[in-house]
Amino acid sequence: MKKDIHPDYHPVVFQDAGTGHQFLTRSTASSDRTVAWEDGNEYPLIVVDVTSESHPFWTGAQRVMDTAGRVEKFQRRFGGMARRKKKA
Repeated sequence: MKKDIHPDYHPVVFQDAGTGHQFLTRSTASSDRTVAWEDGNEYPLIVVDVTSESHPFWTGAQRVMDTAGRVEKFQRRFGGMARRKKKA
C-alpha cells in the first residue's frame, strides 16, 4: 500500500443520543469530546441520532415520528387541485 494516502483509522466510541448506549469500534471519524472506556483508555466520543439500539427496524418497535398535521398540510397544498377545472 502507498504511504500517507490512507485516513487515520482508530478506535472511537459511538453513543446513541436517544438511549445513551455506547459501543467501541474503529472509524476514521474524530471528535474533540472524549470518554473513558471500560478498559481504562480514553477514546473520541461521537454522538449519533440513531443506532441499531434505537432504530425501529432492529428493535421491532414502531415510533411515531412527526406525523401530526401531515394530511392537513397536504390538503392545504394540493386540496384545491381536484376542484379546479382545466380550460380547453
